[in-house]
Amino acid sequence: MILAFDIGGSRIKAARSSGGLLEHLGETATPAQDFAAFAAALTRFHTTETAVAISITGVVDPSTGRIKVANLPCLDGRNVAADLGAAFDLPVLILNDADCFAMAEAAQGAGRDHRNVFGIILGTGVGGGLVLDGRVVTGPGGYAGEWGHGPVVHDPAFACGCGQIGCLDTIGGARGLERLHKHLTGQDASAEAIIAAWKSAPSPTIDRWLAVVSGQLAMVINLIGADIVPVGGGLANDPALIAALDAATRARILRQTDAPLVVPATVSADAGLAGAAAAGEARFG
Repeated sequence: MILAFDIGGSRIKAARSSGGLLEHLGETATPAQDFAAFAAALTRFHTTETAVAISITGVVDPSTGRIKVANLPCLDGRNVAADLGAAFDLPVLILNDADCFAMAEAAQGAGRDHRNVFGIILGTGVGGGLVLDGRVVTGPGGYAGEWGHGPVVHDPAFACGCGQIGCLDTIGGARGLERLHKHLTGQDASAEAIIAAWKSAPSPTIDRWLAVVSGQLAMVINLIGADIVPVGGGLANDPALIAALDAATRARILRQTDAPLVVPATVSADAGLAGAAAAGEARFG
């Protein structure tokens, strides 16, 4: 039985899982500054579980176990799995929230019954997670699945928060779509307004967005052989946009298929908990 947590900057969600069935245990505030308080907030949910699995907005280096997480100073740079393992006296698995999203989709959502699942996030920015044969792939540094970074966009090439120039993250998410629209039209507009206008008239912004995002996504799909690409994040809330991205991506991949490939995610807001629990069960049995 797995004790699963979804750690946010302000709230911690907890659930118990057995055989993929989640039993919600409640929520509590996230102690961001004090690790002892943070550990106590989690261990109070423990009863008879045999392992712990955690979804968190941060990156865990598999070689050192240390985590990089900007909004929780008490965890940043710490080997949280080892320290929480001592507090619980149980094995602890910690995964990036995008990896948990991908695992949730692979286990229970649009990726169910597919071997290679590449779950992508098109939210404020661009993220992703890779699940192969039912297991999350983290890779060196914990960065596997992070398809939003690398100097691949040349027109326009915006500076990225990662320090590079021309990352897909600079135009692929909602804020990037707005930035791209400003660059192409000189007008400020929200992502929602840009998408709504596109449904009524041709949009150079959406055309450019689809070309760039689908091109990068097609390259990743060719490389990893993804069977299905569930999409989460705010932009995934518009089925027409995701259908257009699917069509543009399938036109650019080597494998020809008429079946939908890039599809809206189907797991609810509990994706962090569900993904952490599924990964925990895969790891610890």
